[in-house]
Amino acid sequence: MVSLERGWRDFRRAPLFGLFFGGVYAVVGLVLTALGASGWIWTLMLSLGFPLVAPFAAVGLYEVSRRLEDGEPLDWGAVLGVVLRERQRQIPWAGAIIVIYFLFWSFLAHMLFALFMGPSALTNASTSWEMYLTPTGLTMVAVEIAVGGVAAFVLFSLTVVSLPLLLEREVDFITAMLLSLRATFANLGVMLVWAAVIAGLLFLGMLPWFLGLFVVLPVLGHATWHLYRRALYDPV
Repeated sequence: MVSLERGWRDFRRAPLFGLFFGGVYAVVGLVLTALGASGWIWTLMLSLGFPLVAPFAAVGLYEVSRRLEDGEPLDWGAVLGVVLRERQRQIPWAGAIIVIYFLFWSFLAHMLFALFMGPSALTNASTSWEMYLTPTGLTMVAVEIAVGGVAAFVLFSLTVVSLPLLLEREVDFITAMLLSLRATFANLGVMLVWAAVIAGLLFLGMLPWFLGLFVVLPVLGHATWHLYRRALYDPV
């Protein structure tokens, strides 16, 4: 995709910024793992939920791409200053929606686990792997993946255009999210492919120990900015 190529180009032009913001994601991933991913099934659940919070911290990457696009100088103080100033604008409200959505998904994932596994949910899920190889266990994993995929795409639709838009323009977050939904469904084929690319690259980036996110997240963040510009100004 053209946007992905441009994202890779921006990363190569400003690698230190990309590595810094990618490192933030990697640290968040490790913290999530330490807090809740005590076994592979919880890692699976958090892997599906982690991308839901990723767009919020991408503001710095969007700003880097915007400056590269407009020929403005790259300065740590200026880029980080933009990120800090966003706390007084609409992006924190969008971030609150993302956090609430992530918490809802975490609750739903645990509820599905309990509903499917029943009394076996009281066993040590990190050591009793055979429970997942039963028909019920395999069905539970499949449902977790399906529900997580739908949940991730809904939030992707709400944020893929809205977050870059909130950085660039003075609009309220509800208007931005509605516009993001319209842009997603107006370019549904492209957006489905882009969501699949994000999911695949994020999964690879999480292996091993989220180290791949140092590169994957910056490239995706830069690419999302270019996709936003194309969706808003040059619809497919």
